[in-house]
Amino acid sequence: MPVAVIGMIGTSPEGSGARVHVIDGGISTSFLTEFAQVHEDAGFDRVLVGYTSHAAEGFQVAQYAASQTKTLGFLIAHRPGFVAPTLMARKAATFDTLTGGRLALHIIVGVSDDEQHADGDYLAKPERYARAGEYLALMKRVWTNEKPFNFDGTYYKADRIFSGVQCHQNPHPPIFFGGSSPEALETGAQYADYYALFGEPLAETQERIGQLRDFAAKHNRSLNFNMSFRPIIAATEDAAWDKARATLDAIGGSSEKKPTKAVDASSHRLIGISEKGEVHDERLWFGIAAATGGVGNTSCLVGTPEQVAEAMLKYYDLGVRSFLVRGFDPVNDAREYGHELIPRLKQGALDRDRIPKS
Repeated sequence: MPVAVIGMIGTSPEGSGARVHVIDGGISTSFLTEFAQVHEDAGFDRVLVGYTSHAAEGFQVAQYAASQTKTLGFLIAHRPGFVAPTLMARKAATFDTLTGGRLALHIIVGVSDDEQHADGDYLAKPERYARAGEYLALMKRVWTNEKPFNFDGTYYKADRIFSGVQCHQNPHPPIFFGGSSPEALETGAQYADYYALFGEPLAETQERIGQLRDFAAKHNRSLNFNMSFRPIIAATEDAAWDKARATLDAIGGSSEKKPTKAVDASSHRLIGISEKGEVHDERLWFGIAAATGGVGNTSCLVGTPEQVAEAMLKYYDLGVRSFLVRGFDPVNDAREYGHELIPRLKQGALDRDRIPKS
């Protein structure tokens, strides 16, 4: 099965040098255009358009970026609770149709209560997962029902629901979902097409994939898996580790450095792994995850392009079929990944698929 590679775009070049995050600041259309086109030229299949309670609106960002590219897909982060699921279903179908099937959705319930409060959402996190499940159930019915229907749930109620626009992709765009809490695992197992995981050691990843497959089997479903890494690559392994240490020094002295206290279950997992050792499986490095509280995608793979691609292919062997990769020098790293890392990863997956299964 071909492996998919996902990057991430932002809207502003603010914050030069090493950056942990790219969805801050205002909007520069020239920067957004360059960022998207660099990813397309580098061989990325999709780019994530992130969401925070202060960032630019993701669908409009993606629509503009789609107009500046030809084939690049968009994984748009979306938080249930602020747009009615019936309207969201039509928004997604409209975008998917206008772009010829270039949409995927990443459903998130919000990292912290404080950030949700900034957008006026005061549900506790377990309830947000329950609401997200109902949201996805209704949205999928809008995409697939050919006749009007009624819906009466705990969080949503509507009558004579129908969408005159259908998704370009059949039956609908892929749904990504993440989280490490029991509520997240249960909701994602029921409704996700891809379960999104942060980069963890191989043993922990194998255990997590098995757990999620068991959850999905209870609902007669199967899951695909996406894993996020921050590759740090150079011509030699020593140079890559020097680059990693320099990146940590730069981030440690920047305004982007976050408190070391973990803010959610996924962050707790990354911090817990970092406390067991800074490096796992030869080149999986948790130096930046430890320094930033494990917030977001901060699991790094360090080495030459060949070494990092081979490390990623070990996760492919475990069942991971999609990788989200982004660097700390966002535009230049995306360009660099396209030279050797992405081609090696994609060719390696194809080569593995040709090996007869014993």
